[in-house]
Amino acid sequence: MSLARRLKPPHLRLVLKIAETGQLQIAATALAMSQPAASRIMTEIETEAGTALFLRHAKGMEPTQAGEAFIRHARAILTEFDSLEAEMENVKAGLVGEVRVGSVTGPAVRCLVPAIREIKRLAPGIEPTVAVAPSTELVRGLEEGRFDFVLARLPQGYDSRAFQVMPARGEVVSLIVRRGHPMASSSPVSLEELTDFEWVVQERASPIRVALEGAFHQIGVAVPKNVTNTSSLLVMLALLDSTDSIVTLSEEVAAMLTRHSHDHAPVALTLRQPIHVAPYYIIHNRAQQLSRAAERVLALVLDAL
Repeated sequence: MSLARRLKPPHLRLVLKIAETGQLQIAATALAMSQPAASRIMTEIETEAGTALFLRHAKGMEPTQAGEAFIRHARAILTEFDSLEAEMENVKAGLVGEVRVGSVTGPAVRCLVPAIREIKRLAPGIEPTVAVAPSTELVRGLEEGRFDFVLARLPQGYDSRAFQVMPARGEVVSLIVRRGHPMASSSPVSLEELTDFEWVVQERASPIRVALEGAFHQIGVAVPKNVTNTSSLLVMLALLDSTDSIVTLSEEVAAMLTRHSHDHAPVALTLRQPIHVAPYYIIHNRAQQLSRAAERVLALVLDAL
């Protein structure tokens, strides 16, 4: 234990260099060390070890059995030191690390996916984890330290002073239907023409639901009564495929689903009046220091915005 406490990386490098060259003078010169200093270090190491690490003879220095053991462990220790140094440099440069991001659906498609693709190109060692959930869950997770930052709306009851809130953008609601829907070829359409169809809408009080109901109220038309409530995209797509339902989605998600023109691809209705959703923000906890990797992902999200 006394030997282990006293050893430093330069001591280990000296022993390895002596083993490699067989000469104390050559090893000292290679390490930019004077021969007296190298000789003193070797004497201290062997004194602490309680045995000789090298046999000295006319042709040079040859490792003893104890020296072979020392060399083997020194090589492993220095390899770990070099690995540690490289990893620390990568961490400081934001080249490695886990980044945990939460998002509501729209910006997950619009901002996070491009940011993740770019960060994996620039720094494959960064491991992003993305959760898509309602704003209430995201901000709660941010408060609990489960996210580095989130793209969400700040729910009521939270003190905005506890967070750094950066403006992002608003969303637009898209209405999508199956390709053979009776209204699929109509353009543009009004909300009045759609009230009698079955609707698949996010749960009550969700931003898209609030925006949709507000759009109906604004034109003095009753909100549709035939409604299925779900935030599951899988359930929405299943109902969309088998019924004449009208599904509400963010514009970004709708664009991703309707960009192909094959027979089973849904289509987006063109509305006479767009339906706007309250804006979302980029939010992170003021009490939590972002890692360099998280800062890099955040910068790419801002670029995507």
